[in-house]
Amino acid sequence: MKTLPVFGRRPLQLIEETEQEQLIVSAPLAGAVVTNPMMGVLADASVADLRAACMARLDANTVALMAPERLTGDVERLISEIATERRIQINRREQRALAMELVNDILGLGPLEPLLADDSINDIMVNGPDKTFIERQGKVVLSNIKFRDAAHLASICQRIASSIGRRIDESSPMVDARLKDGSRVNIVFPPLALDGPYMSIRKFGRKPIDFAQLVEWKAMTAPVARILEIAGKGRLNIVISGGTGSGKTTLMNALSRMIDEGERVVTVEDAAELQFQQPHVVRLETRPTSLEGRGEITQRDLVRNALRMRPDRIIIGEVRGAEAFDMLQAMNTGHDGSMSTIHANTTRDALTRIENMVQMGNMGLPSRAIRTQIVGSIDLIVQVERHRDGGRRVTQVTEVCGMEGDVITLNDIFQFEVKGEAADGRLFGIYKISRMPPGFLPRLAYFGLDKPWRAALDDAERV
Repeated sequence: MKTLPVFGRRPLQLIEETEQEQLIVSAPLAGAVVTNPMMGVLADASVADLRAACMARLDANTVALMAPERLTGDVERLISEIATERRIQINRREQRALAMELVNDILGLGPLEPLLADDSINDIMVNGPDKTFIERQGKVVLSNIKFRDAAHLASICQRIASSIGRRIDESSPMVDARLKDGSRVNIVFPPLALDGPYMSIRKFGRKPIDFAQLVEWKAMTAPVARILEIAGKGRLNIVISGGTGSGKTTLMNALSRMIDEGERVVTVEDAAELQFQQPHVVRLETRPTSLEGRGEITQRDLVRNALRMRPDRIIIGEVRGAEAFDMLQAMNTGHDGSMSTIHANTTRDALTRIENMVQMGNMGLPSRAIRTQIVGSIDLIVQVERHRDGGRRVTQVTEVCGMEGDVITLNDIFQFEVKGEAADGRLFGIYKISRMPPGFLPRLAYFGLDKPWRAALDDAERV
C-alpha cells in the first residue's frame, strides 16, 4: 500500500479519544466527493473503499458545525474503526493523512488547500481535473495537484460560488467570486469549458503590502515610490494601467495607505479584492442576474449610487465598460483622490480605452467632448508591467497635461528603460525623468507637498 502524503495548512496534534466526544454518524454527506489531493485517483481499491465508506457514515449537519481540528481527530478514529471492520491494513500515518484529506474535502477546497496555504504562490490555474498550474516568483509551472474527476472539481467550484451567493452551472457557466481571505476567483463551466471546469485564483498576501515592500522587490525605486506617495496624499486622481497579473491591485492597495483615516472611501468592485486599512471604508460589490434573469446590479449602478453616499474618494476596482463615464464624472465633481485600474499596454493606450468605454455607454458623444472630460478628470496614470524575468515593475508615471487641438498631451514624469540582464536572469534598467513642472503643482502646494515632490525628483536624478 502506498503511503499517503500529509495534507492541510499545518501539522495538527493527534486528538486523544478521552478529550473528544464520539462523532455522531448517520446519513451520507450530501454532495461530498472524495479524492486524494496530492496523488489523484488511488490505485489501491481498498483505500478507495475505506474513503467512500467513511464519507457515507458522516452526517452533513453535524460535521458542518465542527472545527477542523476536532473533525480531523474524529474522522481519523472513524477510519480506524471501519478499517478494523473490513480488515483493511492502514497505519497511523496513513489514517492521519486520509483524515486530513477528507476534512479538506468537507470543509475546505480539497486538493487546493496546500496551495492556498503556500504564501509563495501568487496564482493557481486549474485547467480541468488533471492539470493545475501555479505561479511562483513570476514563473508558471505545472503542479502535482489533481482532482479525482470533473465532478469533484465541479463540486469545489460550486462551493466557492455558493459561499458568496452566486451560482455556477450550465445555465450560468461563468462567475467571478472570492475566497474568505479575499483571493479573487474566476470559474468557467462546461459547455464553455471543453476539458472540465476551469478555475483561476489570484491570491492576495495575508500582510498588507506598502511602498517599502515594493521598493525591496525592485518594483520601483525609492524616489518613484515617494512620488506616488505624494500623489496619494495630495488627492490626485489616479488611474493604474497594466496587463493581467501585472500588479495593478497590489499597487492600488499600497496607494490606499496614503489616504487619511478621516476620509470616507467608497469602493466599487465586481468581486471584492481591495484591502484598504482605513476605518471608514464602504465596500460595494456588483450582483449578477438571478435564476429568473432579473436583479442585476452593474458597476455603473453602484458608481451612480456611490455619488449619493457622501464619499470623499470613490475607488473603482477595475473599469471595464460604460461605468468609465461615471468614473470621470466622479473625479470631476469634487471627489478628488479617486482611483481606478484599467487593462492597457501603455499610458496612452489607457486613455484610448477609457474613451472607447465611454462611447460604449454614451453613443453619439463627440470624441473631443470625451477627451476634454478625461483631461479635466485624470491627473496621473501609472503603468505597471510584468517583464519576462517574472518581475513586476512600474514602467511609466505619466501626467495628463491638457489638449492640443484634438490630441491629449502627456508628460512622462518617469519612464523605465531596460538596460540589460543580470547573471541571475533579472532585468535591470533606469528611469528617465522629466523635470517639467506638472499642472497639478498648485494642488500639491495646497497640501504642502510641492517641495517634497521636487526633492523626490532630485533624488531620482542621483539614483
